[in-house]
Amino acid sequence: MVENVNVMLKLFIEYLQIERNYSQYTIGSYEHDVKGFFMFMSEQNISGVKDVTYSDIRIYLTKLYDEKLARKSVARKISSLRSFYKFLLREKMIEDNPFTLVSIPKAEKRLPNFFYGEEMEQLFDACKSDTPLGLRNLALLELFYATGIRVGECSQLLLKDVDFFLSTILVHGKGQKDRYIPFGSFAHDALEQYIQNGRNQLVKNHHMHDFLFVNFRGGPLTTRGIRVILNKILKDSTYNGKIHPHMLRHTFATHLLQNGADMRTVQELLGHAFLSSTQKYTHVTNEYLRKSYMSHHPRA
Repeated sequence: MVENVNVMLKLFIEYLQIERNYSQYTIGSYEHDVKGFFMFMSEQNISGVKDVTYSDIRIYLTKLYDEKLARKSVARKISSLRSFYKFLLREKMIEDNPFTLVSIPKAEKRLPNFFYGEEMEQLFDACKSDTPLGLRNLALLELFYATGIRVGECSQLLLKDVDFFLSTILVHGKGQKDRYIPFGSFAHDALEQYIQNGRNQLVKNHHMHDFLFVNFRGGPLTTRGIRVILNKILKDSTYNGKIHPHMLRHTFATHLLQNGADMRTVQELLGHAFLSSTQKYTHVTNEYLRKSYMSHHPRA
């Protein structure tokens, strides 16, 4: 069984890479979830993926809940396995998909975390430095806030993807979908300063490449490297709280809607395939308005 399922998993990963064009981070999550289920199959003496039944999946779900996993984590694992079995069904390696019978538990509804204007200013102040790394960090932060791009999209940006004349970037998004996103004067100036006075200094002792953002050695900046940089910016600022790259994406969308942007425009800028993915930000803006009202109206 081990050799057989490993071949199936290898083919599934190739499908995610080539046909779905998923990021390495996303593919890693799928692989981790599928391998975890393989371990469960071994524990239950299930000889192969064809032999998995609905009852087996119910036992697996019970095991996950016994491990105190959050509903969101359980839902992700089931979704990964459903996709894996759907792929096997398409390739005629199995005859039915028992995971279609399993309902994914609803995740807790949480409003996206975002930064207020004054909090963003604290982060920008922490980046003010004329060093090559300081210029890079400011350009990185300004671009995230100006465009709302994902971390994976940012790490793949090339120099040629930046159009300073039109003040736009070409972003290669999920599912091989490209989109152009405009950026403002602050991001324009920060990017220009970084490319002219920071990037050249960082890559001079490294093999030449065209990636926009580079690490301290001059090599392409990875998604992990971006997270490390953002944590350092937070540590150097006066802001007290947590940060993750998606908070900047949430901030971008929330601030646009708060200032009158329409939902369809925000959807296109974010690269969301469905409007429902963008609509969660209306809840954020409505909550923001409610709090502002309660804080400032004399008879609230």
